[in-house]
Amino acid sequence: MRLDRRPVGPGVAHFLRRRSSLPAWMDLAWRVGAIFVLITIVLAIHWIDRDGLKDNLDNHISFIDVLYFTTVTVTTVGYGDIVPVSPQTRLFETFIVTPIRLFVWLIFLGTAYNFFLRNTFYRWRMARIQKALDKHIVVAGFGTSNSEAVRELIARGHDPHSIVVIDGSESALAEAEALGCNILCGDATRDRTLTDVQIDRACSMIVSAGRDDSSILITLTARHLAPDVPISIVVRNEDNELPARQAGATTVINPVSFAGLLLAGSCSGHHIADYMADLAAAGGGVKLSERAVLPDEVGKPLQSVTTGIALRIYRNESPIGYWEERAKILQAGDQIVEIVPGANGKPVARP
Repeated sequence: MRLDRRPVGPGVAHFLRRRSSLPAWMDLAWRVGAIFVLITIVLAIHWIDRDGLKDNLDNHISFIDVLYFTTVTVTTVGYGDIVPVSPQTRLFETFIVTPIRLFVWLIFLGTAYNFFLRNTFYRWRMARIQKALDKHIVVAGFGTSNSEAVRELIARGHDPHSIVVIDGSESALAEAEALGCNILCGDATRDRTLTDVQIDRACSMIVSAGRDDSSILITLTARHLAPDVPISIVVRNEDNELPARQAGATTVINPVSFAGLLLAGSCSGHHIADYMADLAAAGGGVKLSERAVLPDEVGKPLQSVTTGIALRIYRNESPIGYWEERAKILQAGDQIVEIVPGANGKPVARP
């Protein structure tokens, strides 16, 4: 992955990789070319100033001798059979060849790191990250909607290390990295990408790719790989809500429709929109909470709930309002939606 892959767990360093603007073969070619040019420069000057060299074997300097001396000098081998004897040749070796020698070695080391050591290191680190990912939240796309969602999740107490952000934009990933999230630069519509983030072990997934068709395709891919993972998707066209559900989305959110509901509600009372925002935000006075019915609540009416103001039951994915007859007896497996105190709130007084 470029699972820049953010390591999970305390005390592990975070880092961000960027894709080179050059193809790998061109990157290697310019490094080899640079080394060839530098050695050629040293070879040419050695040949021009060959009178400043001494061959301890036969006292004769040929082109092969110059080529040999250049290679062993640049590579710092130096057997001592050919040595510089004139002052100008020694100065050339000191102030020109030595920096070139260091530069050539830096190129060699950089090449080894880029093409061998780094890839090995990233594969090892990626395997560690993948092994640690479990019950995490996968966020596909890091635009306005999902970036706000991630901030809200962190505000609600989720560990940033338990969130994996997938996006193709380096700037978006840098923003997610600043929040402490794991990141992966890739295409979330591909099986390989979602497999890399261990989608089958995630506890939930949030999808907002900026385009409804892309978001639906991501949902379809994720559902194929993880049949049981809850998936929440943002669609901006009402016509795409049904295809999103058919693709496997558990929750479909249309921000345009929701904004319309808030605007319409504000016509009936100017505090309604504020209260709805208060319910949705982690930092408000109150918030909505969903939980499973407790064993000691089974058989009792919904209105007997004491942890908050119970509003609705979900029984076999069917909603039941607090006023309905079926809400008078809670059953095992019910999900309760209730209003509870927010971060800045006090216990909710029952009416």
